[in-house]
Amino acid sequence: MYAFHWVPADGQRHASTDERPCGCSYPTGTQVMTLCWREVVADNSELAWLWATCPDCDIEVRRLAGVARS
Repeated sequence: MYAFHWVPADGQRHASTDERPCGCSYPTGTQVMTLCWREVVADNSELAWLWATCPDCDIEVRRLAGVARS
């Protein structure tokens, strides 16, 4: 897979390359450095996963994945 993971935080879905402490997501309250260079606190609630994607993280994720932006 890819070296990044999605993390809802601060009202958006961000991406991070930080190691996840357990499972397949960052637990709520975990401090994470994002690909848009913000330090945020994860919110792993169901509603948070519906937030919009951070545009700066999206650019970096696409670059890392080798996917052109449409």
